[in-house]
Amino acid sequence: MSDAFNSDCPAREVLDHITSRWGMLILTALGNGPLRFSELNAMIGGISEKMLSQTLRTLVRDGLIARTVEPTTPPRVSYELTALGQGLTESLQQFLGWIRQNTVEVMAAQSRHDRQSAPSR
Repeated sequence: MSDAFNSDCPAREVLDHITSRWGMLILTALGNGPLRFSELNAMIGGISEKMLSQTLRTLVRDGLIARTVEPTTPPRVSYELTALGQGLTESLQQFLGWIRQNTVEVMAAQSRHDRQSAPSR
């Protein structure tokens, strides 16, 4: 049985890949179907080409994303979720939905905390 709380457990590595800064956004972006590298890069604001490339390689290695190269000149490469990735993305959609619904409330809590924690003058 895997235990992500144990630092030696392989589940920790999987958790790290999925919840990395870019992993969740890439997986969610592919939820609507295959995309090319340039489409992903344009869709995900702030990600560098290097980080996009590294994260895609990791998620392909994990079996969550499939990389398809079409034999054209130049080669056309697209990425799409595997069945494993599709199952995961359903859960991620719910998670991101919660974030969308509660961002304003979280930001208000942060502001309250910051005001209460500010040193008195």
